[in-house]
Amino acid sequence: MAGRPSGSGSYTVVIIPLRTSLYSLDALRFYLWIKRLKDLEREKDALCSGLQILEKAHAWYLQRLEKNRARQDNIETKSGVGTHQEGEAEARSSFLRSCIQRVNGSLGTVMSEPNVTSSSNLSLPEAVADSDLRWHNSVLTQAMSDKNRQIALLEQEKDALLEQLGELQAN
Repeated sequence: MAGRPSGSGSYTVVIIPLRTSLYSLDALRFYLWIKRLKDLEREKDALCSGLQILEKAHAWYLQRLEKNRARQDNIETKSGVGTHQEGEAEARSSFLRSCIQRVNGSLGTVMSEPNVTSSSNLSLPEAVADSDLRWHNSVLTQAMSDKNRQIALLEQEKDALLEQLGELQAN
């Protein structure tokens, strides 16, 4: 499992006396160089953290795939009408599938977008507006997922009630 090298949990501050004024061009260059190194170190830490999460997610995906295969085998071997518990499991599965698709989309976006540090065609206000739109889009997507989950639960409840009605009419 990838992780941070030991000792990288903190940042080191280096103070190097300059022979010229604090406001000189050399001092500014040095400050910007140190600032860039600090930003790169933070980016490295974020990437290492993300890699750890991805490795856990990989194991989780494999586990869910195995459970999915087992459920498929179970469904193929038994026949008959589904129970209410299976309906609830289907609703959870639908919700989980929605979450997984959202995560997959987010990962795809992260990997396909151009590097933020490279020169971009967007100005700062445009980038902020773009970020706001993306945020609102994710909020709306979450709300839509919640509504879809509610619809799926209501449809399953309707099916269960229709099944009970059919049984009552048969008696």
